[in-house]
Amino acid sequence: MAAVFLLLLSFLLPTAARYTPDWVSLDGRPLPSWYDEAKVGIFVHWGVFSVPGFGSEWFWWHWQGQQPPDPNYVSYMTKNYPPGLSYSEFAPHFHAQFFNPEEWADIFRASGAKYVVLTAKHHEGFTNWRSPYSWNWNSVDTGPYRDLVGDLGEAVRNRSLHYGLYNSLYEWFNPLYLDDKKNGFKTQQFVIQKLLPELYNMVVRYRPEVIWSDGDWEAPDSYWNSTQFLAWLYNDSPVKDTVVTNDRWGAGCACKHGGYYNCEDKYSPGQLPKHKWEKCTSVDTLSWGYRRNMKLKELMDLPDIIDDLVRTVALGGNYLLNVGPTADGTIPPVFEERLRGVGAWLETNGEAIFATKPWRVQMENSTVSVWYTSKGATVYAIITARPPTTTLKLLIPKTSAATKVTLLGRPSPLPWAPVYPNAGLTVLLPDLPSTPGQAWTIKLDGVQ
Repeated sequence: MAAVFLLLLSFLLPTAARYTPDWVSLDGRPLPSWYDEAKVGIFVHWGVFSVPGFGSEWFWWHWQGQQPPDPNYVSYMTKNYPPGLSYSEFAPHFHAQFFNPEEWADIFRASGAKYVVLTAKHHEGFTNWRSPYSWNWNSVDTGPYRDLVGDLGEAVRNRSLHYGLYNSLYEWFNPLYLDDKKNGFKTQQFVIQKLLPELYNMVVRYRPEVIWSDGDWEAPDSYWNSTQFLAWLYNDSPVKDTVVTNDRWGAGCACKHGGYYNCEDKYSPGQLPKHKWEKCTSVDTLSWGYRRNMKLKELMDLPDIIDDLVRTVALGGNYLLNVGPTADGTIPPVFEERLRGVGAWLETNGEAIFATKPWRVQMENSTVSVWYTSKGATVYAIITARPPTTTLKLLIPKTSAATKVTLLGRPSPLPWAPVYPNAGLTVLLPDLPSTPGQAWTIKLDGVQ
């Protein structure tokens, strides 16, 4: 009898749709809601490239991969290291001796970010966990002798932040990859023996809620077996209901296929895209990884970061802000200062950022630029520069007798007057306080 009941129940209960390994099916998967609500994330580029700490995280490629090699990198090595030194000899100096995942996670939480994405493996192929497919070229067998991915993930999740992992599909100097490339990617030795087993291992072991794929551009998605992997990820993996992915799964996929779109590094659309997107950018404007020779003028200052964040969210995007830790495992104080500044601004203005939606109009030019977001019946007008006068004219909102105007951080209503009957308003601003990021939010209730 029980068996009959269970059989009937199996027909009556809806079964979850399964995704097939093709873009039509995979692109139809709804994006898990947590991601759009999160809005702000922290990107962390950390690896063996942090040891030379020169130029960028592409150090190895610029030094020995591209032809001819970059003379700046060659000169740097000639002046500072003994002749014949190989790049792999940097790995034992990736000590991470001061790495304290609890301190890092506290900084990330203080930034106001809702998710963190760590480089599990960059293009150099070094994995920040003990990958069974990267023998002696990982953070447990050499260098830190530590599971960096696991340790940071535990600390981040203990603070109720979502945890994601960056993974490069290709590896500059992996012999299997170079053989496949030489064969015009008609063979898949690297994909079958290295990439896919490592990806499955990473997902099952660490359960990332973001997989930030990269390094896809030299070969089509059919070479990487991207659609087969994503079908497994969405159907059967331990994170099938919560994981989000980007669009870097093969040459030509960017801005066309995947979960959310990156399109390109530091992508900023001029208008509201039709698809969920993310802007990844770095505090250091010249590199994603740590540079010993970075200068203050080369870093984004806090007002620029806040302005960039606001523009991104108003246009429906998420904002992923990168920092590059040192090889000894510290986040440079100037990066920490920027992150804590973002958090201080979000503490007052986060209501206009988190879990918001783009409004019917995203921006208007008043005496300053005004960016709009919305949440339910509430509209937020964010100004990222101090207006030259004590009045701010907003022509887009449609007002009514029930319209109420406030400044986030101050509970008392602001005086306002209509510009036209039921359209537009002039707001009398208070003496705006100095705030981290020099941006302020006008909250509008009872407008359309």
